[in-house]
Amino acid sequence: MVSRILIDGDACPVINSIIKMTQDTGIFVIIIRSFSHFSTAAFPNHVQTYYVDDGPDAVDYKVLMLSQPDDIVITQDYGLASLALNKARAVIHHNGTLYSSTTIDHLLAQRHHAAHLRKSNKRTKGSPPITENDILKFEERFQKLLTMLNLEE
Repeated sequence: MVSRILIDGDACPVINSIIKMTQDTGIFVIIIRSFSHFSTAAFPNHVQTYYVDDGPDAVDYKVLMLSQPDDIVITQDYGLASLALNKARAVIHHNGTLYSSTTIDHLLAQRHHAAHLRKSNKRTKGSPPITENDILKFEERFQKLLTMLNLEE
């Protein structure tokens, strides 16, 4: 049974969806953010927010430190995803794509190639803004993941 969801919260556009979908399920949500993303938003009792230093990868390190085998980790960071695959039950992107050991190497290679292009002063395309349809797609895939993982018990 999934007991916790850890969110790389600095740039996650589906936090509200996750909170809504886990309300009254017994699943706890932990949002990890850097202090530069501080928020005074009030959350339900099943949600806890941790703040960490603004240093590079500080949020990633905290997510990894808190991760346990029955957790779901939500991140768009491929580096964090690759490390979390060995610690958490499932790792998912905020677009609903489930990371796996077979796909992560390709994603990391793409990230490396894009970084190399940027160092050569070449432009790379960033992610497009998230749409309402993207959020609905995430919610559908996330619900399927929760159902699948809870049925495995």
